[in-house]
Amino acid sequence: MEPKMIQKLIETAIGQLQYAYVPYSGFRVGAALLAQNGTVYTGCNIENAAYTPSNCAERTAFFKAVSEGVTEFSAICIVGGKDGILTEYTPPCGVCRQVMMEFCDPEQFQIILATDVQNYHIFTLKELLPMGFGPGNLE
Repeated sequence: MEPKMIQKLIETAIGQLQYAYVPYSGFRVGAALLAQNGTVYTGCNIENAAYTPSNCAERTAFFKAVSEGVTEFSAICIVGGKDGILTEYTPPCGVCRQVMMEFCDPEQFQIILATDVQNYHIFTLKELLPMGFGPGNLE
């Protein structure tokens, strides 16, 4: 992936922190999902007093894209931190990794974890979800 696109995804994900609805944890997460058609879908985490109905930033971005008919993706950038201060990398939870497995090639899909545009790591979905269960397992 080109450095300019990585920078754009990181900046877009950071911009999503302002929209996070986190009255309980105060932990803001932003995501920027790159579809194979070049469109970037955004997401933030949305908490709920009952906890279970809460939704992660990554799934928010995926569900926005899928609800618009897009199901092929290249990469996602995820940022997060307490009160929106990015001090550590914020990897996707297990549920988000499973959603990624539904739509993404685990060997090709890239997951960018960043604290700013200079400090980031890129992983494949397979690296973060070895032996993942996906649509291919049901064939």
